[in-house]
Amino acid sequence: MHTKEIGRNLIQVDLSTGGYSKLISSYIIAGPNPVLVESGPTNSVPNLLSAINEVGVKLEAIQYVAVTHIHLDHAGGAGTLLKYLPNAKVIVHPKGAPHLIDPERLWPSSQSVLGYVSEVFGKPEPVPQDRIVPMTEGTIDLGDGDKLTVVETVGHASHHLSYLESFNGGVFPGDAAGTYLAECNVVVPTIPPPFYLESALASLDKLIALNPSALYFTHFGIADDAVNRLKTYQEQLKLWARIAEEGVKERLTVEEIRRSIIKEDPAMIAVEDYVKGHRILQKTVLENCVNGIVGYAERKLGKQLTA
Repeated sequence: MHTKEIGRNLIQVDLSTGGYSKLISSYIIAGPNPVLVESGPTNSVPNLLSAINEVGVKLEAIQYVAVTHIHLDHAGGAGTLLKYLPNAKVIVHPKGAPHLIDPERLWPSSQSVLGYVSEVFGKPEPVPQDRIVPMTEGTIDLGDGDKLTVVETVGHASHHLSYLESFNGGVFPGDAAGTYLAECNVVVPTIPPPFYLESALASLDKLIALNPSALYFTHFGIADDAVNRLKTYQEQLKLWARIAEEGVKERLTVEEIRRSIIKEDPAMIAVEDYVKGHRILQKTVLENCVNGIVGYAERKLGKQLTA
């Protein structure tokens, strides 16, 4: 199993969802009160359980599964996972909680947006209501004076949380800080529709203010130079927005806007071939995320035009 100790009491798990390595991470926070960050999708729950066993954490000792948001790749497996964690509860944003309790609308919506990728992730099972802990802020006791701090970071989704762990001072940003392609040491946007740029930028300000020592990306893995990466990501989002707004004004097609983004964003230039050759990333980054920024531009310009 692909586990890696990346800090004190902190283990990264490569979930190898659908056989794709370096796609989705879960994290095990060990110590007196163990916590999982991200359940991952349903289809990789067996891999996560194997990893927990591998590192010697007892299933009954796990107190919480802290998910950043309810999208399938982050929390889709929570209902299935809880069947094996008798004492664990799920920390989730209040806006996301109803969709974990009853995922019947979440699944067709995910299928519509993700297409074939949703089948790679798998259909979510319900999380019992009495095992849901809705939060937008606060702390979780990790034992021995350490804690996990909850930070509301909306923008990527209206139900997004990030977490700061006090063992090492790093942040789990979910999708609030983009997708980290470790092989290329590059971050690319994670902004499917509906995307809200101003909220996303404000959330990044929150994360910058925490002055984290590292970023623990769900997609994928640990990255250093955290504050500079967060600031660079802010500028990247602004760049994508400018390109999309100019494209919408000029009545370009989505494909033409996509080509402009790839041409003008240094990060996309660096990873274009890698992303185009990856069956999951070509759908999520090149299609869904471009649609997200174009949708943002259309909404913004529509308001301006009718003002």
